[in-house]
Amino acid sequence: MLSSWGIAFEAVNVEDDPQAAAELKRRQVPLVPAVAVGEQIVHGWNPPALAALVGVPYSDRPQLSPPELAARLDRILDATQRALRPVPAERLRTTAPDRDRTLGDIGYHIFRLSLGFRDAAREGRFPAAWLLEAAPAEMRDGVALARYGETVRVQLSDWFAAHPGQPFSVVVQTYYGAQSLHALLERTSWHAAQHLRQVYALLETVGLTPEQPLGARDYAGLPLPDSVW
Repeated sequence: MLSSWGIAFEAVNVEDDPQAAAELKRRQVPLVPAVAVGEQIVHGWNPPALAALVGVPYSDRPQLSPPELAARLDRILDATQRALRPVPAERLRTTAPDRDRTLGDIGYHIFRLSLGFRDAAREGRFPAAWLLEAAPAEMRDGVALARYGETVRVQLSDWFAAHPGQPFSVVVQTYYGAQSLHALLERTSWHAAQHLRQVYALLETVGLTPEQPLGARDYAGLPLPDSVW
């Protein structure tokens, strides 16, 4: 996003920079991404706050409706299952560029963060610790990950079906500040979509072609970053 605004910045990989990781901890920033200007910092994907931090005018774009976001999220999770199901165990250990995260971990993360929306709606707080979890040892191949993904889709579908009148203006707490349930659902949807794009990129590096991959039309209306990584 900074690049699209013409803002020069220094990118730091905190996984490889203990000093940078310690600085984030000092500033009480639990997770990346984060952008710092002097002692001011914005963490999480928060375009309005980020624009204010760097002095760029920003106007909100229309959000997709909650029913449309729920449908998009399910489509993304379904596509993630299709992409992962045929991947053998050894390929799931493929790591992302400049990151200590495997293909299997990214796939698990997609399902886990999506279920986090349901728990935030139930409990009023997003379970941020889930975002740091690696895929459990028993999910050692694509079939196991896809099977877990199906349980997540069922749980989300059940929640939406049981809450047809859910007010999405309700505010919940997240690690990057208070958010409406509508905003969190949007973030969950694009967050999952961004990682699905990364799954596709990693599959390409190992010579695997995902079945019926999603494209631009499926992502339309979601505030995705320009870069896959």
